[in-house]
Amino acid sequence: MDKKAEIREKALRDLRGAGVLMAGGHFDFGNGYHGTAYVNPHALLRQPSMIWRLAQDLLDLLPDALIQEIEVVAGPPTGGALFAHTLAGLLDSRRSLGHEPCSFAPFSEDASGLSLREFYRRELKGRRVLIADDVRNTGGTFVRCVELVREAGGIPVATVEICDRSE
Repeated sequence: MDKKAEIREKALRDLRGAGVLMAGGHFDFGNGYHGTAYVNPHALLRQPSMIWRLAQDLLDLLPDALIQEIEVVAGPPTGGALFAHTLAGLLDSRRSLGHEPCSFAPFSEDASGLSLREFYRRELKGRRVLIADDVRNTGGTFVRCVELVREAGGIPVATVEICDRSE
């Protein structure tokens, strides 16, 4: 078993054991989509150490070149922002002390949908951004986040998630 498969199996085991992942059924996600597995983000958010471990494992899978180039990690509310914040902190532990510290930028939600506050728009300008979320359903949130990063003058370099329901 390769490293990616090993980390995936461990993550699935941990998520199931903690009651975060329910699989082998039929789940209505409440947004018009259905699937055979459900990740309960509320159960995940209650366990910061699990988010930390999943973020560590995910970083183990990213190419070193990508880890070195990320300047900001951004995430949508709520689980995505917590996951992005954790990743931003852990990224610095993977780089030399002389490397510029990684920043965090949360997206906001307002009446028009996802947005980016002006402070964070300025922070993203000209910077390479990793976009992180807890769960990918249709990919629409990532598409909107990429648009917002580009509108702010940032450079999206990759997206990552804990669980991809679109697979």
